[in-house]
Amino acid sequence: MDTSSFAQRLAISGAMPRLSVGMTNTVDIGFLAPLSGQAVSWGLPGLHGCRIWENWLNRAGGVLINGRRYPIAIHAQDCGDTEQTAREGAAQLLQTHDIKLMMMLGGDAYAAVADDLHARRILTSTLLPSDLSPDSPYLIAPSEVHPVYVVTGVEWLTRTRPELKTVALCAQQDGMGLPSLATYRAAFKAAGIEIVKEVQYPAEGASAEDVAGPMLAAKPDILCWCTSYTPMVHALTEYAAAQGYGGQILSCTLDHYQKLVERLGRDFMEGVTFQFPDFDDPALSEKAFFFNQPNAFFEEYNSRYPDGWTAVSWEYAAILDIWHAAVEKADSVTPSSVLAAMKQLGHVTHAFGPAEWWGTDMFGIDNALIGDWPVVRIEKGRARVVEFGSVPGWLRQHEALLRAEMQDLGQMWDQRLGRAEHGPELGARVIG
Repeated sequence: MDTSSFAQRLAISGAMPRLSVGMTNTVDIGFLAPLSGQAVSWGLPGLHGCRIWENWLNRAGGVLINGRRYPIAIHAQDCGDTEQTAREGAAQLLQTHDIKLMMMLGGDAYAAVADDLHARRILTSTLLPSDLSPDSPYLIAPSEVHPVYVVTGVEWLTRTRPELKTVALCAQQDGMGLPSLATYRAAFKAAGIEIVKEVQYPAEGASAEDVAGPMLAAKPDILCWCTSYTPMVHALTEYAAAQGYGGQILSCTLDHYQKLVERLGRDFMEGVTFQFPDFDDPALSEKAFFFNQPNAFFEEYNSRYPDGWTAVSWEYAAILDIWHAAVEKADSVTPSSVLAAMKQLGHVTHAFGPAEWWGTDMFGIDNALIGDWPVVRIEKGRARVVEFGSVPGWLRQHEALLRAEMQDLGQMWDQRLGRAEHGPELGARVIG
């Protein structure tokens, strides 16, 4: 597959005569994600990012198919908080438009519409790889393969700070927290770090004292919040600061970290490590990246939606870029042809560079895209990429260890089959 990004091709095409849009009809893309309710922060920021991507592509003339250019039209429906709302949203999109790609958050909403999407062979994306199974060959996780990438943070931290010998972990008991806990367990065991305390708390949350108190009592070198939801991450970090903790903090996400810097000070937050960069990070300008202008995307996003930037802001747009490259390679928008183009070479460029399809042992199908992933550290009050760690490289050495920890917590794809619940009930990624 051509590994050049949309923005790279746009930079070239800008100096050449544009092809006019060949026909008036559009290429329709569905966006079925939470735009209201408890999980809105997993959907709405992503739709904002998609609108920027849509505007950029259409200003350049649209997608090129068989020598003609067609505009993209993204049609959004709210999947809400219930399976019925998800089914209604999917029906509206599929009956009203000729959907060529359906972008979803996943979880229960995907489970509610999976049979219909599969019957129609609609190429569908999810941000939750736990949705993947051999029964859903048209479902892909090309953007965020949570939680496998968290191993890069552990690997970097324990390599650069060898004096860190012990860790205390916590995670919520749901489909987001337990896979994260299993992966962090595996990563710390692979690094030779002793787990001195583990706290599992209810999916709806718990008091910071009840969670972080026992962790601090174990006197660990590292406090790890795993993939706790943003309000919990903030509460736990503030509690640790109030108790005078001076060690290392590690978390999968740290959305709205600026608020913590303001409340707790630069000195306390210095060195906190997580996995999601700001897109004005200098390191991204030197990386083979899904946007050749990550800083421009970041600036436009923050200009349109002040204080709205989160990890979700770019993830759906990254999916669109992968899809767009595959469409132009296949010279078709037919979902089966686009999926074949994605898989043809076995490699594709994802958000942070070259990646490969993976997942059979973990999900029963190689429909998850893995590659390098950034390790991010707070430095002087700003998030800064300190390394791009290799997820495939770690898995080649330690995948059996990860699989064992996933099995221990009942998170392997075959263990999830037949359960009453389908996906995680996601908590908020915003601070109320």
